Amino acid sequence: MLRRFSVTFSLFSMILDGILAGFALRISGPIRPLLNGLPGVQDVPFPIRLPEELYYLFPLIWVGIMLTSGVYDGRKNLRVVDEYSSLTASSLLAMVAMAGVLFITYREVSRALFFFFWLLTFCLFIGWRAVVRWIFRHQLREHVASRRILILGAGEGGSQLRQLIASQPGIGLHLVGLLDDDPQVRKENPAVLGGIEQLRQVIRREKVEDVVVALPRSAHERLNWVVSELHDLPVQVWVIPDYFSLTLHRASVEELAGIPMLNLRAPALSEYQRMTKRAFDVSVTLFGMVFALPLMGVIALLVRLTSPGPVFYRAKRAGENGRIFDMLKFRTMVQDADRLLAQVAKVDAQGNTILKVENDPRVTPIGRFLRKTSLDELPQLFNVLRGDMSLVGPRPEMPLLVDQYQPWQRKRFAVPQGMTGWWQIHGRSDKPMHLHTEEDLYYVQHYTIWLDLQIIMKTIWVVLRGKGAY
Repeated sequence: MLRRFSVTFSLFSMILDGILAGFALRISGPIRPLLNGLPGVQDVPFPIRLPEELYYLFPLIWVGIMLTSGVYDGRKNLRVVDEYSSLTASSLLAMVAMAGVLFITYREVSRALFFFFWLLTFCLFIGWRAVVRWIFRHQLREHVASRRILILGAGEGGSQLRQLIASQPGIGLHLVGLLDDDPQVRKENPAVLGGIEQLRQVIRREKVEDVVVALPRSAHERLNWVVSELHDLPVQVWVIPDYFSLTLHRASVEELAGIPMLNLRAPALSEYQRMTKRAFDVSVTLFGMVFALPLMGVIALLVRLTSPGPVFYRAKRAGENGRIFDMLKFRTMVQDADRLLAQVAKVDAQGNTILKVENDPRVTPIGRFLRKTSLDELPQLFNVLRGDMSLVGPRPEMPLLVDQYQPWQRKRFAVPQGMTGWWQIHGRSDKPMHLHTEEDLYYVQHYTIWLDLQIIMKTIWVVLRGKGAY
């Protein structure tokens, strides 16, 4: 249902990407001599001839990796940050694969030519997708065939889907409205067309093609009734899972003396996954330190010169399995800001404590910039090297908020806590930490090293946009 483009457009994208990759390689040869004289670039004569088979092999490798990575899946990458992040991650993997091919076959190919080809192709891929998005958003929106959607339930799940559809014009989805049994909700929300008992009438009247069930756990007994009501109607039925109803993050079956037993608290990560994740964290962090350390030195100097107090802020946080550790950050607030916490803390309508607010008077001018760009979190690379944190995972929480957790929320501690995570790339500070646990559970249940890489790539795009950070 949630397809940004059709299967035909997916095939067109694959063909176009293959053609552009071949074209970029063709023109990289004649352009390469123009790079002579650049620092670190060896002079080569004109012209440069490449093995003919590379013009077919490189496009196949690149398109093949993007295909397996889901870049061409019309059900994914609804947001531009998702599409560009997936494209970046798969392109980096393609670069490694193509470099490996050159290493075992044609070692004489110029490295400068290869990197120029990769960069040119990547820019072409980004460029034509940006043009298509602009065309669909501003020129062809009214011509896009829309699927008419009805949402059952005006709670959190239904509201999130409604906002997604509204924020993504041109993806071919039209929300006809919502149905909810709560009279107060129907009164306050004009998008609610009536109660769920009016399901069949609304479907026929509004020519609905897709029905999305977004009911809370307390109303799930109505799901059987909904399915039975829709069995003879030509509609697709979708269910948004209620993550709050999950009581286990993972269960496993083991044997003791031939007796099968169900382990209800099995580790979320296998030993192989944990070893791979740790190796990934250490190698990427050590590589990143080469670039991060000089920048951290400059930031430390600015923090020291612009406000009195220490350079670093040590925050008590709950890590994996709830273990308390000191998380490092650059200080972005005035000295002794914790004593002024009561001045900014507030409680929302649901009784949740909100500790992070926009325009916090305790934040220093340089601190506001560091928070906006997330540079204040660079010292957490040391936490990663120490093993207190991972690069990717649920965000470490304040102990005073952990004490208020409900049992289902504690499942987020089943994996190492991270510098960035699924929540950060879907809202950052726009959604308070204690209200994003369902996204943390999604990460826990779907963890792969590839998901970590995707989250890191998406984090870069999200930080560059600067949305939701304060």
